[in-house]
Amino acid sequence: MPTVKEVPDQRIAMPDGVLLSARLWRPVGSGRVPAIVEMIPYRKRDGTAARDEAIHPWIAAQGYACLRVDLRGTGDSDGLLTDEYTPQELEDACAVIAWVAAQGWCTGAVGMMGKSWGAFNALQVAALQPPALKAVIAVCGTVDRFGEDIHFKGGCLLAENFGWASVMLSYSSRPADPVLRADWREDWLARLEANPWLAPRWAGHQTRDGYWRHGSVCEDWSKLTVPILAIGGWADGYMNMVGALVRNAAGPVKGIVGPWVHLYPHMAVPSPRIGFLTESLRWWDRWLKDEETGVEADPALRLFLQEADAPDPSAQSRAGRWIGLPDRPALATLTLALGPGGLRPEVRLPAHIATAQTLGAAAGEYFPTGDHAEMAGDQSADDALSLCFDGLPVTKPMALVGRANLRLTLTSDQPTGFVVARLCDVAPDGTSTRIAHGMLNLCHRAGSADPVLLEPGQPMLVLLTLDAMAHRLAPGHRLRLALSNSYWPFLWPSARAGVLMLSAGAVGLPILPEPAPDWQPPPPEPLPAPRQRMLRPGAWSRQTVVDPDTGRQTLTITEDSGDTVEPHGLTHGETMEEVWQITPDDPLSAVGSIRWEQRLSRGDWRVRTLVETEMTATETDLRMQARLTAWEGDVQIFQRDWDDLVPRRYV
Repeated sequence: MPTVKEVPDQRIAMPDGVLLSARLWRPVGSGRVPAIVEMIPYRKRDGTAARDEAIHPWIAAQGYACLRVDLRGTGDSDGLLTDEYTPQELEDACAVIAWVAAQGWCTGAVGMMGKSWGAFNALQVAALQPPALKAVIAVCGTVDRFGEDIHFKGGCLLAENFGWASVMLSYSSRPADPVLRADWREDWLARLEANPWLAPRWAGHQTRDGYWRHGSVCEDWSKLTVPILAIGGWADGYMNMVGALVRNAAGPVKGIVGPWVHLYPHMAVPSPRIGFLTESLRWWDRWLKDEETGVEADPALRLFLQEADAPDPSAQSRAGRWIGLPDRPALATLTLALGPGGLRPEVRLPAHIATAQTLGAAAGEYFPTGDHAEMAGDQSADDALSLCFDGLPVTKPMALVGRANLRLTLTSDQPTGFVVARLCDVAPDGTSTRIAHGMLNLCHRAGSADPVLLEPGQPMLVLLTLDAMAHRLAPGHRLRLALSNSYWPFLWPSARAGVLMLSAGAVGLPILPEPAPDWQPPPPEPLPAPRQRMLRPGAWSRQTVVDPDTGRQTLTITEDSGDTVEPHGLTHGETMEEVWQITPDDPLSAVGSIRWEQRLSRGDWRVRTLVETEMTATETDLRMQARLTAWEGDVQIFQRDWDDLVPRRYV
């Protein structure tokens, strides 16, 4: 195995003169090799340093050059970050690929990989078809920026839209490392001045307009011609990307979905983990080195078929087995009416859906990133507040693989509103495990490009597709469909606490009729010992308190990363607190407040930034406030406030 040489600050000039900074790993003495590029805004020098070291050096040792590039305006790169996935970002990525391909140490074949933001831009760059890009690996991403990202889902406004904007305001407030940038202070002040508060911009685009169509690769599947390995997790919010790419992309696609949260599969929970690096190498060797590795013969879909487990929001492992399926597996659709003869409620239809605003406490995070109680928990308390339809205990195993479809006939008493459907596995002891969920802003019932307000009192047919799943219902367990019109704090509440009248409905379940072939994944690669040194340990907590007099529910999430020193001497740490409050009968009582602190130091050099944000709403507007403060040493050198109102048109 060749020795790997690292270049910690490889400068790459963009056409407009901006210099991007990359961390480059190259095998020594291997001659010309293919290259793999990852471009994200999370700071290669400190933010993702440990994670990067568990991926790129291993791949480089197999005969590849690996580049982890800081996006323009982040980390140690020049320029300013203005938004997600901008045309400038994609132009930069194409320029980086062209630069890499032209280097004397490169064969001219380039791959692009990434998780989350890196999966998004890898797919978007693939759709641009730069000549040197030969393959992509996308982990935990989406093909539809409006339908299935952290802003809107089913046309419903995700509270994570506000949460993620708070994160990015904080992440983007940090300066470059002074060791690498003599102009760090001038550059930092420019970053602080230009740092965008993106929550109101994102929330203001309440339809699937051109803003969201940009970067949504589902707009034209024919442009995705390069081979794509797509990977997702059942505990993540981005599990639908894999099936969509396998079914629709023009080029070769293989998909893997495991039980994981929003992490790379060789380091994710819940286990079982897999040998992600080994699978990646097979992909790169085939498409960048033209070696026969057998990837074309792999099943189109390799899925972890989950078994019944006690619901645990901090699960370390999940029961189940790996299966391999073709891109369109032979599924039988089992259609069950909501009511007698199908899934039966305690009361007959018609029935009201008018759920407490506090429902949703067990929903978990949109994209959990660890084992800190961020996954969906026992749904029974939320089920008790919902309109539930339970089946009889099954007498033989039932494998649900794919996406369930729901048909509902509803009447609303308000011009806006949404419905949430949760499909749950109810164990004999009464615990309820969420298998899949789906949500629809009812104004988007005919499409998200041109929503239409509801006509109170007028029945409407609603079609709702739930998220993808692979779950085996065990004998003695029951299937439950739970319906609600609140889901806090996963979704921002409607303007009014409306009432939906359900008069008819049916659910179509994708059943895998025959036992599927097993797939045996490679074992996870051992993670390298971290080179970072922990100066102060981190801590986290997640606590819900209910006021006994008002019923007001307060969820407080705190996470302190501790303080870590990198081998090159930079010390970094961050502290976060989120508070989500609401009362059961008043959607306008919803308040989200977030506080993020970033810390960087080296010897006598110290900087700190603090982001404080708050979101509230009236019947007519969403209000999003933010403050960004920065200190150099003990001296405050910057402060800026935002106070934005976003008209509520459909949310």
